[in-house]
Amino acid sequence: MALIKIQSFCLLFTILILFSLFPSPSSSSLSHHHSRRQKQRRHSQSSQQLPTIFRPSFFTSTESGGEWVTLQESIGVSAMHMQLLYNNKVVIFDRTDFGPSNLSLPDGKCRYNDEALDVDCTAHSLLYDVSSNTFRPLMVQTDVWCSSGAVNSDGTLIQTGGYHAGDHKIRLFSPCDDVDDCDWTELPQNLTVQRWYASDHILPDGRVIIVGGRRAFSYEFFPKNVNNNDGVFYLQFLRETTDFKEENNLYPFLYILPDGNLYMFANQRSVVLDYVKNKIVKEFPMIPGEKRSYPATGSSVMLPLRLSAGDSAQNPVVEVMICGGASGGAYIKAQKGVFVRASSTCGRMRLTDPDPKWVMEDMPMGRVMPDMLLLPTGDVIILNGASKGTAGWENAYDPVLNPVLYSPNEPDPSKRFSVLNPSTIPRMYHSSATLLLDGRILVGGSNPHVRYNFTGVRYPTELSLEAFSPPYLAPQNSYLRPSILAVEGQISGFLSYGQQFSITFTLGFYQPEEELMVSMIAPSFTTHSFGMNQRLLVLDILEIEQLSMFAYKVTVVAPPSRNIAPPGYYMIFVVHQNVPGQCVWVRIQ
Repeated sequence: MALIKIQSFCLLFTILILFSLFPSPSSSSLSHHHSRRQKQRRHSQSSQQLPTIFRPSFFTSTESGGEWVTLQESIGVSAMHMQLLYNNKVVIFDRTDFGPSNLSLPDGKCRYNDEALDVDCTAHSLLYDVSSNTFRPLMVQTDVWCSSGAVNSDGTLIQTGGYHAGDHKIRLFSPCDDVDDCDWTELPQNLTVQRWYASDHILPDGRVIIVGGRRAFSYEFFPKNVNNNDGVFYLQFLRETTDFKEENNLYPFLYILPDGNLYMFANQRSVVLDYVKNKIVKEFPMIPGEKRSYPATGSSVMLPLRLSAGDSAQNPVVEVMICGGASGGAYIKAQKGVFVRASSTCGRMRLTDPDPKWVMEDMPMGRVMPDMLLLPTGDVIILNGASKGTAGWENAYDPVLNPVLYSPNEPDPSKRFSVLNPSTIPRMYHSSATLLLDGRILVGGSNPHVRYNFTGVRYPTELSLEAFSPPYLAPQNSYLRPSILAVEGQISGFLSYGQQFSITFTLGFYQPEEELMVSMIAPSFTTHSFGMNQRLLVLDILEIEQLSMFAYKVTVVAPPSRNIAPPGYYMIFVVHQNVPGQCVWVRIQ
């Protein structure tokens, strides 16, 4: 009987959706004042002054705490690096010098320049297809271990550096529709210096800046500007932030600011770099507490940029958030078998304030090697990692299995953190995670060993892929979930800066009193607990129009400049009552 009722409901809902595709006689425009009221409410939330420090209470909900699903028991490669591409495929890779993987190369392909094997016929990279939950091997020529990357304006992954034979290399991976045609291309030109544990960021002019790395106190660009004689640029800041024996300044956190300059965080310090003039133009206070950069690995996001109409869109509030890490000396102690408790603090700082200061908050638990990802709702999810030790082989203990959801605009400090349902798989050193087009989080990796090691160790090498569905994907929220039908206003497949465009979507139950949000997200290149190039923009809503019983059109304004949104592909989400639908891809230039 219950099954018959469900089937009847589904049939009725399908009929209603079909009716919604035809205009209703009373189609009307929703209140323009309503959308402005939403923006005023968002502004008042974002401009609230945070407390200096507080100790929140936490809760776990099994009903609304999210769901874990194993996608693949083994992909044959441990997912150390991940990048989602605009064709909804994910490039995954780890390293080439540890011996064979558990995934064979096709058609008798082998590598003959490997440092670990004379002949290696196994893959160390793969392409995962999100829609079909399948994967195929890819072939990298040189070692990509602990490397960096960014996606350029045409959607090509620019992948830089690595280890030994790969530490000067530049590699490309361009998406294609032919499933057997795409593979890695290694360029004949090299980086100026070795880049191992460096960070990359796409720039407003379309180039990629590559910053730091082990014993690399400098930055450089790809492609190089021959006319300006681009080479390598020394950066004293990176030398100053290196700790004796530990370093604690690798994989620096990078963010392009609305004025076009680069925010850079390493260890406990942060600055603004004018990379055009090779000059530090601003330095911020040190973050209190522990070290935050590799191997005392914390994580970071730039909180959503909320864009408004007019000139103020060029100058949104900019706020960075950094969570977790380890105390000084923790790396050395871990190598002796002493695992120091990880940091439980997060710091937020508004870079645009006249006198920026860190505001500290406590997470539910300490965490080293966390991954922080921006969700379509504007919330932050923190997952993976350990509660003791640091990054590095065998240097961490006691995995943290529960993700934590952080709501940055929640006015009650005690309610900002929520503990979500746990995974059963420890994701320790060399784990990664990335946001998918339907709002799930793809999670993989974990290999704290020199080789693949599956037996006789506390934390075996992990070759599986999981998906975590945040609470907004719970079945009871399905009637609130928008479904995008079309994006109108693109010219020759592109959006232009500052233009108005419209998104048509269906919705089973629209609640006009609740906030509707359109978010625009640049997908991250994730490795070693940092999502490089991750960026979320909340677009300005001009109008919401009802087209039929279940169909609506929202008109928004594209980001105003390349400084706000570097050119390239972005995921567009419509979010209703804090529930996002599946995204569509747009390209802006």
